Amino acid sequence: MNEQPAPTAPSADPLTGEQHVMQHVRQARLEALLGTAHGRPPHLPAWLRPTQGEHRLPVGIALLLIMGLQVRMPRELSMPPRYLLPALGLVLLVVLTIASPRRINRESRLLRSASMALFVAAAVGTAWSAARLVYLLATGGGRGVVDKPLPLLVNGGSLWLMNVIVFGLAYWEFDRGGPAARANARKIHPDFVFTQMTAPELASRDWEPTFLDYVYLSFTNATAFSPTDTLPLSRWAKLTMMVQSAISLVTVALVIARAVNIFS
Repeated sequence: MNEQPAPTAPSADPLTGEQHVMQHVRQARLEALLGTAHGRPPHLPAWLRPTQGEHRLPVGIALLLIMGLQVRMPRELSMPPRYLLPALGLVLLVVLTIASPRRINRESRLLRSASMALFVAAAVGTAWSAARLVYLLATGGGRGVVDKPLPLLVNGGSLWLMNVIVFGLAYWEFDRGGPAARANARKIHPDFVFTQMTAPELASRDWEPTFLDYVYLSFTNATAFSPTDTLPLSRWAKLTMMVQSAISLVTVALVIARAVNIFS
């Protein structure tokens, strides 16, 4: 008689990052349902439920820093007219602060448009300065701006810092619809998976990503040129991180090359 081969257990495919998050979401909702049924409070983590929103202060300080760096940029690296974008950004920041002075949790089309305009003002000014720096480094121009060690390091370092803050703002503004949408828990599908989402036992149930988490993501991406402990899920997030890594790599490489040339 022919022996039938013993059936083998099907191999379980490893879960992707998004599947792991969704599995945790389903488990958290089940825990919340069971907790409610037994008279206990729900156990949904903060990033999955409505919260009071994050503080305005950290992002306000970061925006003021960008405006200050834009103002102090030399004329060869500033977008003309020199004070237009910083002044526009300051006005928009004041309007948004008056509308939501402490917590960012109000959703309206007008406030969202003002927030996006503020981000565009910061991003355009930074992109212009970065492009001018790369052009001057590649062509050998910019006398007094990139041909001396101290101005080169100061201007290159300032632009690198602006690049980190601007892309941190981009991740913060677009992840799950922005800070106000996250505060109201309108979208459960994250664009970025933070460590606390995949290992909730290591964090408080009141934890949710804030502006500083996105700045850290931007910093690590600008230095390592790749994701570290935070993974992008959506296509726009992957493309944005790819663009940031490319800009950071080109800027750092050219600044170091010119610095070595000057010192040698």
